[in-house]
Parts: sequence; structure tokens; C-alpha cells
Amino acid sequence: MSTERENALAALREWSVPGRRPDLVAAAWRAGATVVAIAEAARAKSRQTIYDDLKSRGIDPRDRPKEKNMTPVTVEGLNGIDDDQPGGPLYDAVMAKHEGRPAPAPEEFSRMMALSLAMAQYNELRARLTAEEDARAERNRAQHLVDVRWEALADPNNKGSWLHGHQAYVRAVDDAHRAIETWKDTAETLMRLASLRRGEDADRLADAYEQSILPAGHPPVNKPDIDPEAEAARLHEELDAEHTRRQALAAETLSLAAGPRSETPDQEPR
Repeated sequence: MSTERENALAALREWSVPGRRPDLVAAAWRAGATVVAIAEAARAKSRQTIYDDLKSRGIDPRDRPKEKNMTPVTVEGLNGIDDDQPGGPLYDAVMAKHEGRPAPAPEEFSRMMALSLAMAQYNELRARLTAEEDARAERNRAQHLVDVRWEALADPNNKGSWLHGHQAYVRAVDDAHRAIETWKDTAETLMRLASLRRGEDADRLADAYEQSILPAGHPPVNKPDIDPEAEAARLHEELDAEHTRRQALAAETLSLAAGPRSETPDQEPR
């Protein structure tokens, strides 16, 4: 984590002047902190509070480019990824003992192992939390676009074809369903991961997390309290219900546009 980012988060943790939080939230965001990290630092009850603060400062959290490759966090030279590979701290410690060179004592080596395992878990959680946050933002954007496309159909200043506009709306509904499913898959992957909490992991990993990772200035990596399948089902149901209502309205408009069917005198009614 960059010094600028950590300074912004540290200031956010200590905010006390009423009205300053949105400014500090915006500063932390501009420094590269995620909504998850900002919410933890600000002790916000929900991420929506952070989204509201960002919007109050003219920031749309959906505009930030997604991080495709997050740089792993390192503590005491350990990142949990390649520590046991040639050149890694654990590998070097084992080779030093094997070759009779000065090596960490068994207790210290055990502590290093626990920290390496905790770092692997921390870095995975950190990446998955960001992925869930990005997928949620895309899901929300797609849902909002459905409303935008629908409202455009009733815009009297819209000079385009109503049928083309309606097709754009229908496609937006389909895209929203897809975005909900993408978010659900991403969130389920996150929720399947073990967390670094006591009672859920070996105490030695919790010790490493609490005594080494957090004191190094890295933000907590707490999984959200969500049920991806249930939330996705609710969102699909709400989207379908609203779409059904709008279909009925659109059908009424189309029937009025078509008008009564005229018949010539020599035609028999069908």
C-alpha cells in the first residue's frame, strides 16, 4: 500500500470534525483505497455510507478502472505466494539449516510459516473483496441503466424510433440479469474463502493476522455479511416484476399506436 494511501486511511480513522468524513473518504479514494478498506477505516455501518460520501464529493465509484493484477501485500518479506520458492524467505531458512549455516530457531521458523500462510489468505481475500466490489458496482450500473432506458421511452424530446428505444430497454434488462449472475458467482467465490477470524481458522493464523499484518498498517479483510444466492434471487425477482409491469404499459401504448383495424366494404370481418 502506498504511503499516500496509508496516510489517507490513517487520517480517516481519526476523523472527528463533523462534516469532514466525506472529504476524508474522497481523499482515501483518490489515493487508491477501495470502498471496503475505506468503510473499515471509517467504521461505517455499511458500504452505502461510503458510496453516498463519494457521490457528495462528485465522485462516481464506478469510474475507477478495475485492478486486474493487484500487487500482493508483503510483511517481513513474506507474501504467502512464493515464500517457499528458491530465493524466498522460507526456502532460504530451510537451505541454511540444511547447509549448517545460521538459521531461524524452530519457534521462529514456525512463526514465519504461520505468517506466510496468513499472508496467502490475506492476499486472496483482499483480491476477492475487490473483485466482489467491482462486480457489485457493475451490477448496480446495469440495473440503473434499465431505468434510464425505460425513462428514455417516455422522453418527448427523443427523436429516435420508439421500437429501437424499447429494444435497447429490453437488452438492458437482459444485461442486468447477466450482471446479477456475474456478481453472484464472484460473491460466492469470496464467501467460500476462509476468513482470518478466531474460531474459524487456526489460532496461529489469527495471531499472525492480528500481531503482524494489521500492525503493519494493512486494512482488515472482513467478508461482507451476505447470502449471494438469496440476494441474487431477490434482485432477479424484482427486476422481472418491474419488467412485467412495464411490458403491460408498453403493450397498451402499442395498441393505441396501432389504432382500430379498418375494413373495406368488400371484406368480411375475420
